[in-house]
Parts: sequence; C-alpha cells; structure tokens
Amino acid sequence: MGNKQVKQHFETAKKTGVLKISLLRLDEFPSALKTFPNVLKTLDISENRFTILPDDIAKFTILKHLNASGNKIAVVPECIGVLVKLETLNMMNNLLTAVPRSLSSCTHLKQVILSNNQINAFPVVFCELKQLDLLDLSRNKITEVPPEVKSLQVTELNLNQNQITIIAEEIADCAKLKTLRLEENCLQISAIHPRILIESKICNLCVDGNLFNSKQFNELQGYDVYMERYTAVRKKIS
Repeated sequence: MGNKQVKQHFETAKKTGVLKISLLRLDEFPSALKTFPNVLKTLDISENRFTILPDDIAKFTILKHLNASGNKIAVVPECIGVLVKLETLNMMNNLLTAVPRSLSSCTHLKQVILSNNQINAFPVVFCELKQLDLLDLSRNKITEVPPEVKSLQVTELNLNQNQITIIAEEIADCAKLKTLRLEENCLQISAIHPRILIESKICNLCVDGNLFNSKQFNELQGYDVYMERYTAVRKKIS
C-alpha cells in the first residue's frame, strides 16, 4: 500500500472515527497508528498478514468494533482489557490458542467471533460478560465444555467443528441460551444430558455429524420436552 493511500485512509478516519485498512497485504502496523489521536470507534484490519496485535491498540479507549479476522495473529495482548467500550470482537481465521483473562474487563462486549483458530480449551473468561449475546468458537480444537459455562449470558453459542467429547450438564442452567450448535464434534449420545433437553431454554440444538444418529437422539429422555420448545419457536417465526 502506497504512502499516499495510507495517508488518505488515516485522514478520513480522523473525521469519521472509522479506520478500515483491510485486504492490503500489510504485515506491519502503519507507523501512523502510534501518533493517531484517540478518536477511533471502528478499526478494521482484516485480511492482512499481521502476526501480532500491537500494544499500541490500547490507546484507542473509545473503540467499539475491532475486526482483525483473516490474519496470522497467535496472541491477543493483555492490554486489550483497556478497551472497556468494545462491543464486537472478530478474530476469526487466525492462529489463536487462547484468549487473555483481561477480556473480562470488556463488559460491553455483545458479539465475539473466534471461529477457525487453534483454541483448545473453552475460554471461561466469557462467562463473566453479562452483555455477551453471541459467542462463536466454531472450528477450533476444544474438547470439553466445562461447568463454568452455566454463567454464560449468550443467546447463541456456536461450537460446531471442534473435538468436543464432554458437555457439562450445567449448560442447562444458562439463563438465555436458545441456540446451541454442536455439529461435527466427537460426542457420544451419552454426552447429551437429559437436563439439557428438559430443563434448559435451548430451542435450537444442532447435533448432526457426531457419533450417534438421529434415531438415538430422538429416543433420548426429554426429547419430547425439547421438541415442544422447538415447535413453539417455529410457530412464532411463521
């Protein structure tokens, strides 16, 4: 990207609070970011070749939307916790293996998309975020959904295409969870606890592509209770 083009992007961002430098094959952050005023509300650095998210990002304390998808970032810096106004975080298609504890400070987060990374343990830090509505952890390497998940406030949790063999029955205690996506994992039919079908608010449970068939699923204790919720929602939509 030429200097003239860089300058234009940054000049526009000073007026709009929106900086979009995606699809530019960048592997280093423009030096202008170091001296850029704290006016950014949206930062889109997607589809580049970045390997790190620099600590300089911490100065953009009014940032609401951060899109760093489609890079080669392996670590989210602890300083991201300073971005307390952040509402959406998209880091899909990177090389993340974990997320920092400091994300618990980002109490305004509503959507987090971390699909297609290398995360191998369920990030329980998200269970502390009261406004989080959507959490997408699909296409990672998660093997277990732990009991802490009961505190999640999301309405949709996407865990498709992981390596999950264990789901804590406490997921039935999620106060708002309506859609749970578990397709293409390593679940045996015994991993679907009856409480999930009987006591939860889940009305869209997606389990295709696991180690059981639809007949086994339909015969589970509580399946009829789940189907009542499923059907009721479908009637409202139609």
